Amino acid sequence: MLTAILVSLAVVFVAELGDKSQLITMTYSLRHRWWVVLSGVGIAAMLVHGLSVAIGHFLGMTLPERPIAFAAAVAFLLFAVWTWREGADDDGDVRIAEPRFVVPAIVSSFVLAELGDKTMLATVALASDHHWAGVWIGATVGMVLADAVAIAAGRLLHRRLPAGLLHGLASFLFLEFGLWLLFDGGFGLRGVAVAVTAAVGAAALVVAILRFRTARAQPTASPQAVDGTSQAPSTSQHS
Repeated sequence: MLTAILVSLAVVFVAELGDKSQLITMTYSLRHRWWVVLSGVGIAAMLVHGLSVAIGHFLGMTLPERPIAFAAAVAFLLFAVWTWREGADDDGDVRIAEPRFVVPAIVSSFVLAELGDKTMLATVALASDHHWAGVWIGATVGMVLADAVAIAAGRLLHRRLPAGLLHGLASFLFLEFGLWLLFDGGFGLRGVAVAVTAAVGAAALVVAILRFRTARAQPTASPQAVDGTSQAPSTSQHS
């Protein structure tokens, strides 16, 4: 069992590095407390890898990929709209949502994103050859550790970037995840998925540059104009 824990932990941790789950975790950490995000990730990891162990060790079956990809795509597109509306309603500060609303969203998005992912497939394969409980424990811990690294990166960005940019970045990432899952996993069109996500990314970059230039081009009001007073130049006469 100890061997199963260590092997599963190492495999899942390495598989999660650079995976979309880390990007999703970082996206959530831009908007919510780190312990809330990590709690949701932990619950989702237990569910996903528990299902993987059941499939690999007890059932020996596969999951329907396309229906799951469609459901995940719809979920991420809804998250993009939700995050964007939160940003539009805020008054300049990043709002910390209540855990009772955030944790279910994190769990559902992670479960949908991980079903059929390479991490889950690796867990299924490990569970067919190793102790099922050890694989479950090791895979869950490995995913939580990998996503904890993403949370740390998200908190670093949270301290360095303005609130408005964080809202836009989080919404953009959710939109990209949704479009990729829709065209790649749902329709099986990898080339279209690459083209669409690249086009959306390029459009977002252009909009960001234009908004940045517009903000810099706006003249700053002088202190006299802010106070509503003006001071005419004074002249002195010498007799």
